[in-house]
Amino acid sequence: MTISARNQLIGVVESVVVGAINDEVILDLGNGESIAAIITKNSTKQLGLEKGKQAVAVIKAPWVVLVSDAQEYQFSARNQFCGKVESIEKGSVNSVVNLKTEAGTLLSAVVTNNSTVEMALAVGSKVTAIIKASAVILATKK
Repeated sequence: MTISARNQLIGVVESVVVGAINDEVILDLGNGESIAAIITKNSTKQLGLEKGKQAVAVIKAPWVVLVSDAQEYQFSARNQFCGKVESIEKGSVNSVVNLKTEAGTLLSAVVTNNSTVEMALAVGSKVTAIIKASAVILATKK
C-alpha cells in the first residue's frame, strides 16, 4: 500500500465490539502490543473485519501526541505506547520525532520545534505516544 501516512501498523483483529453507531476494533500487533480503532459500523462491514482478519492501522504523524511524564497522569486516549526517541528530523517549524516502543513498534509524531525544546527531546528520551482510537484508520486487502 502506498500512502502518505508515516505510521502503518500491521496486525490481526483481536476483537470487534459492536456499538449502536460505531464499532471498536482491537488489532493485535503481534509483539505484545495492540491498538484500538473506533470506526463506523458500515466500515466494519465493508472491510469484513472479524476476529483473525489481517488489517493495517494507519495513523498520520500529526495525530500522535507525545508525553514525557505520562507516569504522572491518566489519559482518556485508549492507545498509549511507551518508548524512546530513536531520531529527530528537524524542520523549520515542526520536527518529526521517530520512536521505538518497548515492544519494538516504530512510530512517528510531528511536533513543533518549540515542543521538542520544552520537552527536552533528544535521542534516547523516554516518551509515551498517545493516539486517540478515533484517529486510527483501518485498511484491509480486497
